[in-house]
Amino acid sequence: MDMKFKNQFLERWAKYFADSELPITYYYVDDPGDVARANIPDKHSCIVCELALVRKGFPLAWNLHTLGCDGARRYLGYSDKMRPDFEHFLSQGIPGELEGERYIRTPEMVKEIMLHTPCIPANGRYIVFKRFDQLTPDDDPLAVIFFAKPDVLSGLFTLANYDQPDGNGVIAPFASGCGSMVHHPWFQGEQENPKAILGMFDASARSCIPKDTLTFAIPMKKFINMVIYMDESFLITETWNTVRKRL
Repeated sequence: MDMKFKNQFLERWAKYFADSELPITYYYVDDPGDVARANIPDKHSCIVCELALVRKGFPLAWNLHTLGCDGARRYLGYSDKMRPDFEHFLSQGIPGELEGERYIRTPEMVKEIMLHTPCIPANGRYIVFKRFDQLTPDDDPLAVIFFAKPDVLSGLFTLANYDQPDGNGVIAPFASGCGSMVHHPWFQGEQENPKAILGMFDASARSCIPKDTLTFAIPMKKFINMVIYMDESFLITETWNTVRKRL
């Protein structure tokens, strides 16, 4: 991480977003160094819940063995498989055998979605999550993830569209909580004109975050431009100043 850029963002974030929560980041490494390893779970666990510690300033590293959910293993790049009968689990279930989440209407639709959801090539044994202000020169974050309330989201959304002539700088694809934070931002980061991801609509993970919060994940390439534009954008207007006063 370029320390000059890091400090530039932190200064501008404090200026325009007051004391709003800082974003977290993620990156892949073979050796997480002095970053604490997540514990091996003894039952199913959701990484969205576990990220609460990272948001408070405690960096953590996960690998295949410490992710307590089949979905997380897939969407974070450690497996190309899902639980048996996943297409039924996400849709209507199997009467008398499996309760369905009923997020998608039919198993066939689930299969179609999965065909268009390729796996991330996890480039490293560990995925490290770290709050932005704790990044070091050796860290190479792939995306930033904001846990944000509506007023903050309005600022991020508008800034993400500031240099977009088509007005489509943000997308909200159907995804699990971790999919909207890691999977989709990773693939957007591979695009020439990456988009930000509005997420955390996953009802199964909503209990892990405050009721008035969504995520806004931004590939690093796009995030750098957004920070560059902050001082010339709507953020310097009285319109935004009115919003900022109540953050």
